[in-house]
Amino acid sequence: MSKKKAHHEEHVDETWLIPYADMLTLLLALFIVMFAMGQTDKEKFEQMKEQFSVIFSGGSGILEGEGTSFFPMEKTGTSETSESPGPTKSDTPGAQRSNTVIEDDKMKEIKEILENQIAKEGYTDKIKTVLNKEGLEISIQDTVLFESGDANVLNKIMPLLLVVSKVLQDTDNNIKIVGHTDNVPISTGKFRSNWDLSAIRAINVMQFLVDRGGLRPERFTIQGNGEYLPKYDNATENGRAQNRRVEIFIVRKYPLNQVQTKEAPKKN
Repeated sequence: MSKKKAHHEEHVDETWLIPYADMLTLLLALFIVMFAMGQTDKEKFEQMKEQFSVIFSGGSGILEGEGTSFFPMEKTGTSETSESPGPTKSDTPGAQRSNTVIEDDKMKEIKEILENQIAKEGYTDKIKTVLNKEGLEISIQDTVLFESGDANVLNKIMPLLLVVSKVLQDTDNNIKIVGHTDNVPISTGKFRSNWDLSAIRAINVMQFLVDRGGLRPERFTIQGNGEYLPKYDNATENGRAQNRRVEIFIVRKYPLNQVQTKEAPKKN
């Protein structure tokens, strides 16, 4: 009996598909990494790096670690390994100088507006504006604001105070109001001392600027100096009159290191 010849089917050798698929995967990874390197978002690149490390080598592949990186990062102006962020644009010396100049120009503009209004109202000899390193100072003698020995703001000065409020609404600077008196003692039912009088006068001016002028109260600080920081000589009547005043300071946000400012009034 004749034996049947065994028939063996021939199969196509497909073992080449495995290295081919691996090569395509690596090429895909290469293009993705090159794309990520071209982006500015380092955080996204690091996330992709971690994912591919897990896929290819269980967390220790070619994308992990600087020493074994197959695609070294391009050198830039800052170190890629530094964790601390670089200075922001507003922190640079150039930006700081620019902010200082802009603020100083704004204060000069406010000073000019107020001086024109002061002259228009006829208070040139009673209200002075001085631009200095602290900011813009508006010094108002007490006779313009109050009756003698009183702290209620007079109606006649309210239009000018509203102009002050309007120009201050265009800024976000803090505002300091300081009350001063002469050295003549006061003791009444309303005020126990010059300290009381100077503080209440400053508070009432601030209250007007907030209630009638619409300025935000959180911008204000109040200071009552009484007789203890005189700018003029209390030995003369004219000196005492100029010492009785309320000062409104528009406080600088950016320090002024080098600038030509007007000198403070000299003592009489």
